[in-house]
Amino acid sequence: MSEHEAQPTTPRDQTHSDTGDDAVRQDADTAQDTGQDDGAQVSTGSETAGAAEVAIPELVIISGMSGAGRSTAAKCLEDLGWFVVDNLPPALIPTMVELGARSQGNVARIAVVVDVRGRRFFDNLRDSLADLDTRGVTRRIVFLESSDEALVRRFESVRRPHPLQGDGRIVDGIAAERELLRELRGDADLVIDTSSLNVHELRAKMDAQFAGDEEPELRATVMSFGFKYGLPVDADLVADMRFLPNPHWVPELRPYTGLNDEVSAYVFNQPGAKEFLDRYAELLRLIATGYRREGKRYVTIAIGCTGGKHRSVAMSEKLAARLAAEGVETVVVHRDMGRE
Repeated sequence: MSEHEAQPTTPRDQTHSDTGDDAVRQDADTAQDTGQDDGAQVSTGSETAGAAEVAIPELVIISGMSGAGRSTAAKCLEDLGWFVVDNLPPALIPTMVELGARSQGNVARIAVVVDVRGRRFFDNLRDSLADLDTRGVTRRIVFLESSDEALVRRFESVRRPHPLQGDGRIVDGIAAERELLRELRGDADLVIDTSSLNVHELRAKMDAQFAGDEEPELRATVMSFGFKYGLPVDADLVADMRFLPNPHWVPELRPYTGLNDEVSAYVFNQPGAKEFLDRYAELLRLIATGYRREGKRYVTIAIGCTGGKHRSVAMSEKLAARLAAEGVETVVVHRDMGRE
């Protein structure tokens, strides 16, 4: 258990304890909503109702599966200076933004946690998002995802029921929540799979996306993986390197990975490897242009091979270098390297 979880929740903390297999599970042990106190802070002060100009705050909506780490994501934004409100009914989001706009610049960035604890109001979320769009509010949706196995383990470890399980099992509540959030997940700007993340890794991902004063046009995560371990659930694009010969069957290369020069040279000396890199990078330029046009700022590109050790690693490194050279802020993650 993390240090944050050991401490009592106070109105200032607003339920934002650390999460992870230890800590990401904190969402399963949710505390009471204290957003009203913080909302009152926004509406006080010396606002002038007739001010000629108001600065519309930037807005991030954090949602996702219970137990997937929403509270850690929210706490990370709070540490970065965002004004965070937990479990705010979706119908009140436009009001929250309006109050921030009247704060004379004191509340420039607002993060709102929306979850199934406010399910009575959840149907109002789409109307609220449409209202925000008409006002020209810059808003992003961050969706925290996790596998059924990880979520069950987290709920069982804290001996708490799932908010939607009722008289059924934890898996019943998880299934109901997935269905309820399906459309919102599809609209998300950023999906983070926390199944295998600890609290520090989740915070690092949030820092990478939100810590900078100025956001780049597009941020990319290039992730190598092994098909035998399953597809990454947070991938936007997936490419398969199994059309190339496997270095695993070359005895002198088998102990190494795609980070090794000899393995990389072997992969890119195979027919089709360099051509794939060139053409896929060209395709990504086209896709990136469309993403920017549609306001999507984050993309996860998954590159797979059988075990996630040789071909996918070598291709991911080259592709990430190509994207970085073209001005795309790029992070490389080798999900399954070292599992064999």
